[in-house]
Amino acid sequence: MLEIWGRKTSSNVQALMWCVGELRLDFIRHDVGHTYGGNDTPAFLAMNPNGTVPVVRDDGGEPLWETGAILRYLAGKYGDAPFWPRDLLQRTHIDQWAEWAKLNVALNFTGPIFWRVVRTAPRHRDRQAIAAARSELDMRLGIAEAQLTRHAFLAADALTLADIQFGHVLYRYFDIAIERRDFPALRRYYHRLTARGAFREHVMVSYEALRVT
Repeated sequence: MLEIWGRKTSSNVQALMWCVGELRLDFIRHDVGHTYGGNDTPAFLAMNPNGTVPVVRDDGGEPLWETGAILRYLAGKYGDAPFWPRDLLQRTHIDQWAEWAKLNVALNFTGPIFWRVVRTAPRHRDRQAIAAARSELDMRLGIAEAQLTRHAFLAADALTLADIQFGHVLYRYFDIAIERRDFPALRRYYHRLTARGAFREHVMVSYEALRVT
């Protein structure tokens, strides 16, 4: 049984929970952070000195933190090919796209765009900075577009761990009020994700509680 600390509106927690759902793992989740608080208590900091979510204990074991490390742990223990191949080269191919998505898409969307559009009051939004960030993100999404013309999913023709790191960003990307370039393969890919029950349950979650008006 997994014990998970993290609120459902956290994008990192959503990535983790989507993975948990795809692997059909049993879990208990505790709401921690943001309006729930609790991530600055001695008990929580003893598990994760950074005070961030998610944190996971697997069967009462050592606390695990940092989303990418947790995802690889779960995939390595509970997953199999094609989601997380046992062959080292095949697995590294999946992992490189997972890392690419985290560093080039998630980080270039969450702070520079989502935070400025949703987490900032309209009168304080820097529209020039948002436009520049969109242009930067479009370059990264163009790489994904090319990849998705060759594969049904980011790194293969089946869902892999790379899609967890990449796809969890797309619900908010397609939902918030911004201009978007037309990436047909990316949009088809997103529709494939929305057909997955675990994606709908754990990623397509209202973020109204985060909105600043």
